[in-house]
Amino acid sequence: MNQTTALVTGANKGIGKEIARQLADKGLTVLVGSRDAERGKRAVEEIGGDSRLLVLDVTDEHSIAAAAAQVDALDVLVNNAGILVNGDKPVDADVASFRRTYETNVFGVLAVTNAFLPALRRSAHPRIVNISSGTGSLTWSTAGQFPHGTGAAYRSSKTALNALTVFYAQSLAEFKVNALAPGLRRTDLNERAASADGDPAEAAAGAVRLALLPDDGPTGEFVSWDGSPAPW
Repeated sequence: MNQTTALVTGANKGIGKEIARQLADKGLTVLVGSRDAERGKRAVEEIGGDSRLLVLDVTDEHSIAAAAAQVDALDVLVNNAGILVNGDKPVDADVASFRRTYETNVFGVLAVTNAFLPALRRSAHPRIVNISSGTGSLTWSTAGQFPHGTGAAYRSSKTALNALTVFYAQSLAEFKVNALAPGLRRTDLNERAASADGDPAEAAAGAVRLALLPDDGPTGEFVSWDGSPAPW
């Protein structure tokens, strides 16, 4: 593939930063999406290569429009920005926490993807990677792989993101659109993640594989960080 430019949202820290770093190491121009300009600048300095700051708040339509206006052509979009507000079960949750979660994890992906579609359509090999979560798998949830009912806002938002991934793949036949389950990684997502042993770079490598898929690669799939299929 002859990809040149990638945008990673939420790339000033965690898995997003590692995805940006690995793409830059492979010689791509990487737009480091960050809603905080100062944090984004520091990330760009640490990532190195041909990385560039793109101020982008995925929950702000004006920020998205301003960012999209700066990008004429794009080969890869990695929708990485995501939040976990709390771990409440639905019986304890409030609507506000669901709205806040979905604003970033679902509506933000929709808004950013649609805003950058014109730039992506100019690519000969457009790729979209949505960073999801294994906790969004209904199969794994009903099989008891995760605590029953906890983190309802976050987990259901990732289930919705998986569905959105399928619908984009069906609508964009010339693209490769896939979702990644990165596994539990050492990030500031929540207290459990902060103390995890999982290396964010390992998950990032899975995202980079999807970002650089060959033209005969899969689309509309949900895969784990190691490349194995993840159940819906």
